[in-house]
Amino acid sequence: MFRFIIKRLLIAIPTLLVIITAAFFMMRFAPGSPFDSERKLPPAIEKKVMAEYGLDKPLATQYFDYLGSLAQGDLGPSLKYKDKEVQDIIVEGFPVTATIGISALLLALVVGSVLGIFAALKQNSRGDYVVMGLAMIGICIPIFVIGPVLSIVFGVKLGWLPSAGLYRGEMRFTHLLLPVLTLALPYTAVISRLMRASMIEVLQSGYIRTAKAKGLSSVAVIRRHGLRAAVLPIVSFLGPAAAQVITGSLVIEQVFALPGIGREFVFGALGRDYTVVMGMVIVYASLIIAFNLLADVLYGILDPRVSYD
Repeated sequence: MFRFIIKRLLIAIPTLLVIITAAFFMMRFAPGSPFDSERKLPPAIEKKVMAEYGLDKPLATQYFDYLGSLAQGDLGPSLKYKDKEVQDIIVEGFPVTATIGISALLLALVVGSVLGIFAALKQNSRGDYVVMGLAMIGICIPIFVIGPVLSIVFGVKLGWLPSAGLYRGEMRFTHLLLPVLTLALPYTAVISRLMRASMIEVLQSGYIRTAKAKGLSSVAVIRRHGLRAAVLPIVSFLGPAAAQVITGSLVIEQVFALPGIGREFVFGALGRDYTVVMGMVIVYASLIIAFNLLADVLYGILDPRVSYD
């Protein structure tokens, strides 16, 4: 297992380098400049500003200068926020993004697993059909539709919860509830379907029938023998799901006006804030690689048949 983790980490380094390189040149080749505005800067001032940030150098020089700074842990200054480093923007916004993403994933995992087990135990019954019908609706409706609908219903019409907004440094449950629910709903639907299919297959296996023949109750059979095998497809799904939750937070933070790094990523891309966009790309790519590695490790721990040697 240790060798497998080291190997994956060594593969992650060139993978991350390719992502950084692609993002760097895509941002530079995109039309526009960080200093474009309705009121155009005089040529002399624009030239001085470009020189201050090193944007007057050849593109290859800018690229290697950026890699050199990155190797020292320096993500550079923001080109839009005055006297603000990219690290500061990430430190300020990451707690909001992480709270929403982790909470949504945990909620989806718990609720989806419970619904999937219930549907499997009630296979082909009315309860099974209701759960799977709701799951299909959850899969089909995108979060950029669910978010505004929940905001209008519970925030504007009923007035039960805030429809948008959160000040930096705050973690108010009422402000985060709707975003977390919005982000969790599609993954709850997918996990419930995966758990149902996996649990039905496990319940039909020979060792489960043997456990039942020994007189164990259904709850004990599922808890001691069935759940560990049934959860394997869920673990495989967690890596990509975590990546989707991370990218999904871009939409959620825009819809609910939350000060996370997803919102900063969007603003940075629209404003051609190169260093901010690059910093966010590095954070997102690192998280996706880490979550996929964690999912592989968990799968190996839960399934003794898997060998990483």
